[in-house]
Amino acid sequence: MTTQPTQRPAYVPPVPLSSVPATAPMSGFPGGPVPPVNAPGGRRVSWPGVVALILVVLLLGVTAFQAYQVNRLGNELDETRARAAADVSAADKRVEAVEKQLATQFNAEKIAAKTLPSVFRVRTPESIGSAFAVGTASDGGTNLLTNFHVIEDVWNDGTKKVKIEHADQLYDATVVAGDKKADIAQLHTTAKIEGLKVAATESKSGQEILVVGSPLGLKDTVTSGVVSAFREETTQHGPYIQFDAPINPGNSGGPVINANYEVIGIASAKFTDAEGLGLAIPIKIACDKFTIC
Repeated sequence: MTTQPTQRPAYVPPVPLSSVPATAPMSGFPGGPVPPVNAPGGRRVSWPGVVALILVVLLLGVTAFQAYQVNRLGNELDETRARAAADVSAADKRVEAVEKQLATQFNAEKIAAKTLPSVFRVRTPESIGSAFAVGTASDGGTNLLTNFHVIEDVWNDGTKKVKIEHADQLYDATVVAGDKKADIAQLHTTAKIEGLKVAATESKSGQEILVVGSPLGLKDTVTSGVVSAFREETTQHGPYIQFDAPINPGNSGGPVINANYEVIGIASAKFTDAEGLGLAIPIKIACDKFTIC
């Protein structure tokens, strides 16, 4: 049988606070003061610096976006300029084509205005006809073409002197060459007169023409019509141009003009018993004969 202790365990009495040394460590006891917690690395976060960094990043982003926009707009502007230049070029070509087309349109008023100053009435003692200046005027004067039958009387009597008139202008001229068979003659005057251009190609049926001359002595007269045909067959005077513009005595020697302000022939005759049957000597015959065109 076990014997029970007769004495109970005694509690350890608490230590009076006054007996605890003032330097005793307190951090390890519950309820003691908590030491301060420091940031990693021992440094605190600087919020103004963080905000500044964010602003820099945002500004860089905005700048990059603006640079992209500027570049894109620049490319679009270049494309727009290229399209505009192409449109202008296309428009210029269309205008040029229209101008060329208009240049070939027959305008009797403009043709007359350009042609009349170069066309003269020819007066001899026995006849009145027409003549026109060709080639480039020089200090030596101007050459003109007409029909031989217009100046035949002064050719035959040897004087070879005629008067040529236009508006209030009156000049002396000399017959320097003639071909009776071809019915063409060359005059020369010391006056400087602008010459008409001659056509490099043969006339075609249907071409509109203007005939300038002095029918019955009436100066500065124009009539219009079309080329009826180009007759290749050889007659007394060789091939000829048939046209329907009205002509009368005095028109002989005058120019037949196309829409390009070029001489295609020399009006020389008409059928008196028919309407609209005029004849002209192709200009090439006179130019080849006298080499003054």
